[in-house]
Amino acid sequence: MIVCLSKPEIQKLRRVNQLVGRILTELRKMIVPGVTTEEIDASAEALVRETGAEPAFKGYHGFPATVCASINEQVVHGIPSARELVDGDLLSLDMGAKLEGFFGDCAVTVPVGDVSTDAVQLLRVTETALFHGIEAVKPGARVSDIGAAVQAHVEANGFSVVREFVGHGIGTSLHGEPQIANYGPADRGPRLAEGMALAIEPMVNAGAAAVKVLSDGWTAVTRDGSLSAHFEHTIVVADDGCEILTLLDADVARTRELLAT
Repeated sequence: MIVCLSKPEIQKLRRVNQLVGRILTELRKMIVPGVTTEEIDASAEALVRETGAEPAFKGYHGFPATVCASINEQVVHGIPSARELVDGDLLSLDMGAKLEGFFGDCAVTVPVGDVSTDAVQLLRVTETALFHGIEAVKPGARVSDIGAAVQAHVEANGFSVVREFVGHGIGTSLHGEPQIANYGPADRGPRLAEGMALAIEPMVNAGAAAVKVLSDGWTAVTRDGSLSAHFEHTIVVADDGCEILTLLDADVARTRELLAT
């Protein structure tokens, strides 16, 4: 069942998602050569709990950490570890929190030190594809319009969209209906309506689209060892389009610049 939230419910959803956005902004400051993903995870949990919120991922189906920390060829669900980041790495951080009964969810991929021009292009294309997907959201549009917009931008730039992992509805559950693929034809699936809350999250590979899950049962990696990037925002459908709940005011200007290039 797809839920349409009331205005008071949207306000609660807004609060927790703004919280997640702020915490990810703080965590980005830690991402330098020599830091470990365990250290980032510990800071994430402390920041979440000091606000009175709870980590959404820790313990979820047995996941052991507050953030998913995925490095380079790791696509998603990487488990934080004592591995130190090095110059040239890409680190994808995916984080959720629960506050007042509602969930927030957001992801970003960050360069560590100086990265290759190809890695910079992967980041730019993936983040821009996310916003192309968001621009497809409006009342009366169909769910598959989002993925069609993402896929068109990604493949026009020579990259590949991961098929195995998708976006999702969000609210009083971390994952709900509808599922939001990042590929496929437009004009399919349920129609979007005001009050629907969605987590849109393209995962894009520099090489082929295929992935596999490692023996830890969580970490998904590219089969060909190519780099991967992951960006996510939680949005709510509004009467004239949508509101990006995890986008902070300080990031609006950079987002406009990104879409203009």
